[in-house]
Amino acid sequence: MAHVSADSVLSLTDQRLVAALQWDGRLTAERAAQVLDLSPATVRRRLHAFSADGTVRVVISPVARPRNGGSAGALFLRIRVLRGKLDTIVAALAAREDIPFIDVTTSGDEIFAVARTEPGSRDPLVFRQLPSTQAVTSLESATILHVFRLTSEWRHAVLTPAERAALSPAVPDPGPAPSKSPGPYGVDTDPLEQSLIDALTPDARLSAAALATHTGHPETTVRRRIAQLSAQGRLVTQVLVDPRRIGLPIEAKLLLHVPPGHLAATGQALADHPSVHGAFATSGPSNLHAAAYFPDLPALYGFLSRDLAGLGIAHVETAIVSRAAKRTPPLGLPQPSATVTRPGQPARARLRKG
Repeated sequence: MAHVSADSVLSLTDQRLVAALQWDGRLTAERAAQVLDLSPATVRRRLHAFSADGTVRVVISPVARPRNGGSAGALFLRIRVLRGKLDTIVAALAAREDIPFIDVTTSGDEIFAVARTEPGSRDPLVFRQLPSTQAVTSLESATILHVFRLTSEWRHAVLTPAERAALSPAVPDPGPAPSKSPGPYGVDTDPLEQSLIDALTPDARLSAAALATHTGHPETTVRRRIAQLSAQGRLVTQVLVDPRRIGLPIEAKLLLHVPPGHLAATGQALADHPSVHGAFATSGPSNLHAAAYFPDLPALYGFLSRDLAGLGIAHVETAIVSRAAKRTPPLGLPQPSATVTRPGQPARARLRKG
């Protein structure tokens, strides 16, 4: 894990503003100033600084919570590779559009990744491409069965309960929505809504005026439809920020064995913990996967020794992330192809989808 200097950690004021954006990605400067007791000018200046240097990005989440917590089709992959081949394999995986998340652990030869796939399918990556790559020494895969917590739902714990309540969106209105073509989150969208979602995907804070210019629709129509999407819970935003910048330099992957009778309650308890930004029931011997951020190693130890006690966990394996190689990359941009060279084979060998 790279060392983070005190100067690189955002101030508490900036961290609170990041947390406010997590609650409402399209939060106005005026509303943020009111809730956080800041001046609107300060909020505008800090938001501009975030955008200018890329510290914080607000996007439309590419992964929405499936209905009833079920999985839309994804695998957790745990890949061990020959030492010296780690960067090559990571680059090849990162070039694939069906791999949205890649983490490298401190062991130096281990990769954790998430692969989108059809539920129950013989995914070519798992059944053919990775096993035939001689740089890969072992491969474990687990199907995501149930979602307890997504990263887009995690909130940095620096706001008061009153501030969180003020920023929390109203309960989504399940009212009528246009239904012409399949859209995100399992809900049909019409061409106007889809054009707005597409425009907001890489920058969810685009103004209604900018969206009107981009889509060619009247600004009043854009404002009304954005309000409708938000009220229906169909405009899910996600704040992209390096956790080290908000004082959380330690990330741990947790693989837990939980008896079936405890699985639902333990998964929900993890999802409710302020450190946990991902929690999933999975297939395989480790039937509960979680990911969590911590300010330091003592905090991680306290989580393992105290917070997990009494949750019915039979076994836990902990892996510390040294590098987040891919986390929701710039959306809408083509991914470069990368090669995986196998010993004794031409350099053109590729690890690509299909």
